[in-house]
Amino acid sequence: MDQQFQHSMLPQPTHDELARQNFVQSMTMHISRNIYPGNKVLYEKLAKPKFEQEHQRPPQNRYEIREVMQDEPYYRWTGALKRINQEMLWDAVNTSVDRQLPELIERAKDQGSELGTLTLDPNFQIPTYEKAVDIHCMPGGYHSEFTADDIAAGATYDRGSYVYGVGWLGPLNDDIGLSIVQNYILPEYPDFRPRKILDMGCSAGNSTLPYVDGFPDAEVHAIDVGAPMLRYAHARAESLGKRVHFSQQNAEHTNFPDESFDLVVSHILLHEIPPPAVRKVMQESYRLLAPGGMMLHVEAPLYRHMDVYAQFMFDWQTANNNEPFWSAVRDLDLVTLATEAGFAVDKTFEKFVPNGAWKAKVTNDLFKNGNSGSKGTWFVVAATK
Repeated sequence: MDQQFQHSMLPQPTHDELARQNFVQSMTMHISRNIYPGNKVLYEKLAKPKFEQEHQRPPQNRYEIREVMQDEPYYRWTGALKRINQEMLWDAVNTSVDRQLPELIERAKDQGSELGTLTLDPNFQIPTYEKAVDIHCMPGGYHSEFTADDIAAGATYDRGSYVYGVGWLGPLNDDIGLSIVQNYILPEYPDFRPRKILDMGCSAGNSTLPYVDGFPDAEVHAIDVGAPMLRYAHARAESLGKRVHFSQQNAEHTNFPDESFDLVVSHILLHEIPPPAVRKVMQESYRLLAPGGMMLHVEAPLYRHMDVYAQFMFDWQTANNNEPFWSAVRDLDLVTLATEAGFAVDKTFEKFVPNGAWKAKVTNDLFKNGNSGSKGTWFVVAATK
């Protein structure tokens, strides 16, 4: 089951730690495939008719569906099970990371800066909204430091996101960036050759590295607010032989000069920040782009892309899983925010990009048959300047 790429910074679980992580993965799949679909049956057979009898119409939004579902025992039980499984995930990974932390910190120091660089700001102020909750129930969130030169948040995120996603982002957890590069930018813009690229909110740098491979002549920068994330991301990139310049900065207002990048990207950053911050990120993206440059922010689909029941199920993340801005961002008109930031209306658009580029790469390496490997899409709001 464990096929995550074994780079030198990845925490190595013991037999018992791996057994616990595998159990969480199995439980995640069991909940998703066998238990959670029962909520749709419950809604169609009981909750929806109950609402229609009372209101003489079907529920019209996620709030009305929650009103009629929230007291149903099966829905409450499945929600509690998902939340407990999420907490078990981080506990299973944290135990492994904590045991190895001194060694991982020394290993990160040994990586040095032979290729890229790491710039941390000792006076950096973590945004209040990032400190308000432990995002995704990850203890300490993405920014907390508990010891000198801490890299625990990055190591926990790298291993935890693989366990959480049951490996669906690929052996390097990089499918978001890899699919954007391989399934969109390179085929749709074959003559686009960015000289400088910026990845905003890079976390452990998983989605940053495909840009190094896709555009080998470009200077790649990546920023995040979390120092332990950046220390790990830098060491991980060095261990994988990728040149990236990491720095601790807020994507709302960076210290880069005007028009200094040809490509500005982010990967599921927007739903981790409140709508006013999303607006500032759009404005900063416009300021940083050189004429002819491109902005690409990747997200999960917005609520207007799905029916009200799917909206209700997505909203569980905000209601129960420490994702305070997940639903607020799903309600935004990101194209309008981009045009208000300065991008021309006729150069701003939405796009669904096939995912699964990592699987296509594996399949093509094995069979050379050009299989796309896609089982879905990434939603992108994009603009050119």
